[in-house]
Parts: sequence; C-alpha cells; structure tokens
Amino acid sequence: MRSDIEIAQDANMKLITDIAEEAGLELDDIEQYGKYKAKVNLDVLDRMEQDSDLILVTAITPTPAGEGKTTTTVGLGQALCGMGKNAAIAIREPSLGPTMGIKGGAAGGGYAQVVPMEDINLHFTGDIHAIGVAHNLLSAAIDNHIMKGNELGFDTTQVSWPRVVDMNDRALRNIVVGMGGKAHGVPREDTFMITVASEIMAILCLANNLTELKEMIGRIVVGYTKDDEPIRTKDINVQGAMTALLKEAIKPNLVQTLENTPAFIHGGPFANIAHGCNSAMATKMAMAISDITVTEAGFGADLGAEKFFNIKSRFADLDPKAVVLVATVRALKMHGGKEMEELKEEDLEAVSAGIENLEKHIENIQKFGLPLVVAINRFPDDTEAELELVRERCEKMGVNVALSEVFARGGEGGEELAEEVLDILDKGEADFDFLYDLEDSIEEKIETIATEIYGADGVEYSDQAKKQITKYKKYGYDEMPICMAKTQSSISDNPALKGRPTGFKLTVREINVSAGAGFLVALTGPVLTMPGLPKVPSAEEIDIDADGKISGLF
Repeated sequence: MRSDIEIAQDANMKLITDIAEEAGLELDDIEQYGKYKAKVNLDVLDRMEQDSDLILVTAITPTPAGEGKTTTTVGLGQALCGMGKNAAIAIREPSLGPTMGIKGGAAGGGYAQVVPMEDINLHFTGDIHAIGVAHNLLSAAIDNHIMKGNELGFDTTQVSWPRVVDMNDRALRNIVVGMGGKAHGVPREDTFMITVASEIMAILCLANNLTELKEMIGRIVVGYTKDDEPIRTKDINVQGAMTALLKEAIKPNLVQTLENTPAFIHGGPFANIAHGCNSAMATKMAMAISDITVTEAGFGADLGAEKFFNIKSRFADLDPKAVVLVATVRALKMHGGKEMEELKEEDLEAVSAGIENLEKHIENIQKFGLPLVVAINRFPDDTEAELELVRERCEKMGVNVALSEVFARGGEGGEELAEEVLDILDKGEADFDFLYDLEDSIEEKIETIATEIYGADGVEYSDQAKKQITKYKKYGYDEMPICMAKTQSSISDNPALKGRPTGFKLTVREINVSAGAGFLVALTGPVLTMPGLPKVPSAEEIDIDADGKISGLF
C-alpha cells in the first residue's frame, strides 16, 4: 500500500469555495488561503443553528502498536456522507513537535485523511505560530517590566509564565534569562514549553469570540508578588496586543477529506498536558453545517474524553449523543503483555488480558451517561478468533463492536461503524452529565477523577501541591474544573503499568492555575511540557524535491 503522503498527493480535491457552498456557507463567510484552505468568519455562529448530533471518537490507552483515532474520525465522517447523511468532522491541528519528532504526520491515514495533507501538517494557516508569538509577547513584556522598575512587585522566583516554541527541544526545558549584564535584563530561571501546551492555546480553544478571548487572556496569572498576590496579564496591559495577534487565528479552518467531506481543523492542545480537544468554535461550526458532527479528543479516553466531557462540553454547552471507542487487536495484545515483534502471532490469552484496558474505558464512558460502540481498527494480521473474543467480551458489557477498515478502504470501510452510530442516534438513549460539580472542592474533584476514571485507591499530594491548593482557595480558583496532566501510556500515573492497573494511589506533585482558560492543572507523575526528539526523529525522513514535492512526511 502506498504511503499516506503519496495517497494524499493524488487526492481529487474540490476547490474550497465549492466545499463551503455545498456546506451552506456563503462566499463572504470564508477567507481563502489558496485553493484548498479557508478561514471561516465567526459570525456564521450567530446566523446558523448548531443543532447537529455530536459524536465523540476516543480510544483505549495508546501503545506503539497504534490505535487510529484520527483515522477513524475521518473515515466515519466519510462513511456517513457516503451513505447519504449530512456529516462534517472537527479535529485538532497537528503540532510541528510530533510531526518532526516521533509520530510523523497527524492528519489521519491511508484513505481516511484530511487534505491538503502537507499544508495541514506543516504551517497550515499559521495559527500555532500566532499563538506562539502572542504567548512570547507576554513573556517579553514581563521581563521588560521587571527590568524597568518592577512596579507590580514581581517575585522573580515566582514568575509562572514560561516561553514557548512549537518544536520538541529538551535543551530548553530549564534555562536562565537576563544574562550578559544590566542592559540585558534581570537574571532569573525560566523554562520553555511546546506551544500547544500554552494556556493561550487552551484559551483559543475555549473562547467563543474576540471579546471573550481578550477577557480570558487578561485573566491569566503570570506570577506572584513577594506577598503571594497574583499578577495578571491585564496588569501588564498587553492583552489587547496579544488578541490583535490572534485575530485571524481565532477563526476555524475549513478543509476537506479525501472524499470531500467538510472538515474543520482548529486548535491543538495536547491531552496529556492540556485539555486535548479542537476549538469549541470549530466544533460548533461543524454542528452548524451538518446533521451529524464527528469530533475527537486526544490520547486515551481517560485523558481526552474525560476533559472533553468535564471541560470542553461544560464551557461550550455541548451535549454529545454517542461515543466511538477505538481499539486495535495489536494494541490489546500489548496491554496483555506482548512485545511489538510478537504482535503478528495469534494470542488469545494476550488479547483477553488486554481487553481489561478496553473494559475500563467502556465503564468510564458509561459513567457520563453516554451510549457507545467499540470500533476495532482492523489490521491484516488480526485473526477471526481474536476479533470474536473482543466482540464477545464487549457484548457481555452491553456494547456492540464494529470492524473499521477505513485506512485501507476509506468511507466504504467505515459503513459498519456508521450503521452502529446511526442505530445509537435513532435509539436516543444519551443522558449526558458531568462527573463532578464545580462546587466540589479541589481535592474532591481530583479524587473523583483519580478513583472513578483511573481506578486509583486514593490521591497523595506533595507538600507543594497542598500549599498551592490553599493559595488557590484563597483567590477563588477552587470552583474551576480540573485538567489532569498525566502520562498517556497508562490509565494510572505510572507509564509502565499497562492494561487495567489496580492497587495504586495517584500522586499529585504540583497544581498550576490556568485562570484565563478557567481550569486548574494537576501535574502527576513524570509529565513533561516540553518533549524531546528521539534518536532518529521523523525530520530525518522528510525531504523536498526541486519541484516542491514533499516526501517522507508519513
């Protein structure tokens, strides 16, 4: 089979004006970025009802064997449209860090991709760059303020606003700024994060308009005085300039799939260190132009789906109707103790052990009152006995299983899954509710997530986390939802624990406030906000010829 980029480069794309017109948008609603990409103006949301049935695609705990969540999202949208339904998809923008690092491209795969694939995976419409510049403007303004007299009284050991770059660069995790003498600033320790971990990214994905965006940016806590009083962006007075830098980035991007299904791609916070969902505005735009909207949330259901429900759906007033939980037999075998080189061999015992991970995710989704279908992203080496075992175990839990072959067959390969989704929608059994109330204490919310979603026996807090909880209660930040920063490699906070871990306690080492975005971030385990490159990064495989044709992106 050809590579993803080879398939994408042969795509029969429609002009983006045609995609927009077929979706019910007017020419004045879009701003073209070439022939095949466009920004959509926000006033569409004021004019068009967002009454589509919303489907969330999530997955089991990720493994190196792959699950195919984005591929399934794209393929399901294509399948629904191919069956005569009015469907659209909404997904995240890829970050250059993973694209150049370990994952390669992130726009679906095989015959279930969004296009133009190279543009989407590289600079796209410049949204992430704009977020990085806006973020670093605030960083520069803070250090300038400290150097020019520090009227706000920053405690330079408590400046909490880092710098960002959209690249995996471990050398920037811990730095010192202001070196070189008096003319170059006040020396202090600082850090870099990857841009998609920025609170600006989280804010962009939760704001509903420019006015709200500016207000949320103004509320960001950037540091503290020696008396532990918070200092905010509005005290520095650059929230207007930052919002001006984001005036185009706030508009969702419209592209298409290989089969010309409309696709909104906008915003890209990571789910292990942020809330892991595309922008609320993009989701709502997809809901405005379709009868069925398919969206996704990052990493496993314990991370992306939990945050989609408790954070994004709460803030954006979304009412999801069904969930697709993606798994592969290969990944289940890894959760059952097999190594990568052993995955081609039939092993019912390993599959059975790995299904415990799938079962936990099923239980978690049902706690939100939502019906679901398990999508098995089929690989050629899967045996009928292995597939039947998964089906039997899921049916015992009252959950149907559909085979998905969208990678190899596009929308046609997703029709079985689409039929299951349509059946769920026809039954109308969704009764969505949040897992916790905002009025619950910080500890109660964290412990609810830890025990209910992760299966922990309880929570242990570091002394630093305890002090931070006391401080956030003092300033009224205790009625915010919780964004858990946790490893994606395990349901627990220990990446080495596969399957369905039990008998552990979650350790919260630090809690940060994202006052602009409106949530608290609880850091657990060895979670890094600045990834590093592997020994052989994907960037070494990417090339371009004299005609500008890119190869090796995936």
